[in-house]
Amino acid sequence: MAEAKAGRSLTGPQKAAVLMLALKEEHVVKLFSKMDEEEIKEISVAMANLGKMDSDLVEAVFSEFVTRLSSTGSLVGTYEGTERILRQALGEKAGNMMEELRGPAGRTLWDKLGNVNETLLASYLKNEYPQTVAVVLSKIKPDHAARVLAALPEETSIEVINRMLNMEGVRKEVLEAIETTLRNEFMSNLARTTRRDPHESMAEVFNNFDRATETKFMGALEESNRDSAERIKALMLTFEDLAKLDPSSVQTLLRTVEKGKLGLALKGASEGLRDLVFSNMSERAGKIMREDMEQMGPVRLRDVDEAQAEMVRIAKDLAAKGEIIIADSKGEDELIY
Repeated sequence: MAEAKAGRSLTGPQKAAVLMLALKEEHVVKLFSKMDEEEIKEISVAMANLGKMDSDLVEAVFSEFVTRLSSTGSLVGTYEGTERILRQALGEKAGNMMEELRGPAGRTLWDKLGNVNETLLASYLKNEYPQTVAVVLSKIKPDHAARVLAALPEETSIEVINRMLNMEGVRKEVLEAIETTLRNEFMSNLARTTRRDPHESMAEVFNNFDRATETKFMGALEESNRDSAERIKALMLTFEDLAKLDPSSVQTLLRTVEKGKLGLALKGASEGLRDLVFSNMSERAGKIMREDMEQMGPVRLRDVDEAQAEMVRIAKDLAAKGEIIIADSKGEDELIY
């Protein structure tokens, strides 16, 4: 009992230090990699000044940790729940922090920019001064900078390359001004636009229904909530939407999809989509695919639906990785996340 009380008298950092010192070094390294510098510094100071700890006290700290963890039951982390807590703790500042959380992953602004698709980043940077673009591209990884340069207008890219070649050290105040602008204008807008609409989530669910189930549920939804049904339809990526792919994206998709699944999916495709697929194959590969499709003979609609749904899932995965771009219904390029 006395040791338990002593355990409760320890501060949070001291308890964390006890836990850290009791773990293997490789586990401590992994935990530290998930923390920011201030957290690491605070726990490190506690570890260095902890002194000798009796085994009973160590056991009391672990017992408290396990008790608190087990008493919570299952855990579900959501943006909404996190935002409620932050608003109580931080007030108005919570909004800015949530925008940071909803934005791309990364500890620093430059880490976050490194996880922004090059098309989106280039679309923003093309309106900035070439010198500003040069500074930004000099701060991100070379492979990402290369993709951004390729996505910029050629004249702008050449100017930026020349600026990068002749760029000397960037003054601290200039770099801070650029960081502030990027954070306030680009990253905050990006975070707001990536906030998930429940209709988007439901559209993904509908994308995974077979044709009969989708028709049944969509019909029921149209009767009860026509507006939501129309929004979901507009957000759904269907097999025929793959006709919006550019030739490079089609070829990337064809390299990824299993040939047997491709032939089965094309059995139920429109003539326009078939033509697009075959036009992006070599003459020999197209001939083999047509022969394979003929040899299949009649196929079940359910099998065709499953093959088409698989192609849609693969296309969405590729789009999420930035390997292909799927145009929206207005003819504007839109990345699928």
